[in-house]
Amino acid sequence: MAHDPTQLPADLPRPVDDGAADHLPGTAMPSIALPSTDGNPVRVDVVPGGFSRLVIYAYPMTGLPGADLPAGWDDIPGARGCTPESCGFRDHAAELAAAGATVAGLSTQSTAYQREATERLSLPFPLLSDAELTLTSALRLPVFSIETGPAHDGAGLKTLLRRLTLIVRDGRIEKVFYPIFPPDKHADEVLTWLKNHPVHV
Repeated sequence: MAHDPTQLPADLPRPVDDGAADHLPGTAMPSIALPSTDGNPVRVDVVPGGFSRLVIYAYPMTGLPGADLPAGWDDIPGARGCTPESCGFRDHAAELAAAGATVAGLSTQSTAYQREATERLSLPFPLLSDAELTLTSALRLPVFSIETGPAHDGAGLKTLLRRLTLIVRDGRIEKVFYPIFPPDKHADEVLTWLKNHPVHV
């Protein structure tokens, strides 16, 4: 059924903590540069100048207005909500920056597919493409697989990231949010954590 990706159904299943991210806190970020919607590769282990932290929120796949969702999408705990989550980070971008954090989104979609979402949603930060699963494999990030249609970056069986957020500081993963629910309130959750854990220079 065609859908509005900005709206969340009221009966979404809540994801549970399956331990798939337990190994991540404290882990060194690999020195990997990923393609970004800004046009330049972005190092995931380097916090840009002027900031103390890099917030990388990983999500499965942004939807397209009017395009059918993959079969069973809403039944997968944590799958639905990528657009509302991105809009939350967009709406709180200034507050996150004031708290010392810059933001990047991460998915396994191509940069071309991500760029459509960046432009349509007016995101003030880049989306990073891990289409080759380079970072996903290096960090053993939690994933799931699903068949997608031609509208969603080409038809076929795709490996998608489960929703989680990494806070990177000094080249290491300082904090992991996993699982995340509800996704539309997650940016508030990250902002609250940052305010409660200030970096003293």
